[in-house]
Amino acid sequence: MPYSLAIFDLDGTLVDSFPWFLRTINDVADRFGFRRVRDKDVEELRHASTREILARLEVPVWKLPAIARHARRLKGEAAAEISLFAGAEVMLRTLAESGVQLALVTSDSEVNAKAKLGDVASLFSHFDCAASVFGKPAKFRRVIRRAGVAPPEVISIGDEVRDIEAARAVGIACGAVSWGYAAPAALQALAPDCMFEHMRDIPDTLCGNVGWISEA
Repeated sequence: MPYSLAIFDLDGTLVDSFPWFLRTINDVADRFGFRRVRDKDVEELRHASTREILARLEVPVWKLPAIARHARRLKGEAAAEISLFAGAEVMLRTLAESGVQLALVTSDSEVNAKAKLGDVASLFSHFDCAASVFGKPAKFRRVIRRAGVAPPEVISIGDEVRDIEAARAVGIACGAVSWGYAAPAALQALAPDCMFEHMRDIPDTLCGNVGWISEA
């Protein structure tokens, strides 16, 4: 079905930040007193929900706001290391040219997000950033109001279990990408409305078969 508004996640969906995350997470763990992530833990955590990850790493919930602020600062410092996934720019331009409004809801700051998006940041009509771990539903509702569209015309696209949960909490469609932080099987187990295997699948699903021009 065609959609009027697509709300995107950033990390793991549009930008390839997982390698940076793996290089950084244990320094953050040491600073805030939760369990370090061993190499053998990574695949197990990719199959877990956000709540399960927090429990397994013994992350103190009361420290989450401080952890998020620290992570945003580190991401800002590493912006040059984190780039768009191949095909993301063409996908976003195709959607915008087809009349789909684009929005970004992310745990990162708006400054960091725009730095990572580069030129394609101008394609987005709405930004609602610095979401808390479980704070996306409220931001989705705010973006939908600003866009002036009905929930059935909206799809959220992300790479984590909590993205699917947030979309369902506000009654919008949810799309999950196979190339992000969570393992595809973990996402498929929740039966998202759309499962995207390739970047080019997104415009074909959201606005019909519009063709695909590969990036040089």
